[in-house]
Amino acid sequence: MPIVVTLDRVMAEKKVRSKDLAAAIGITEANLSLLKQGKVKGIRFETLEAICRHLGCAPGDLLQVVSEEEI
Repeated sequence: MPIVVTLDRVMAEKKVRSKDLAAAIGITEANLSLLKQGKVKGIRFETLEAICRHLGCAPGDLLQVVSEEEI
């Protein structure tokens, strides 16, 4: 079962721009873009925690397990 990254949706709901989030959590905009697109193989818990803290959400709001049919 694949994991889908819903970071872009949460950012839109919270009205947070990529540039602002990247600066706040200490990663590059390019790496944040790759994360939003789901093109990364992993994420450090430290980075995930910083994103959740800044957006006021939980990891489950950013990562969802979906079935093959839903993709």
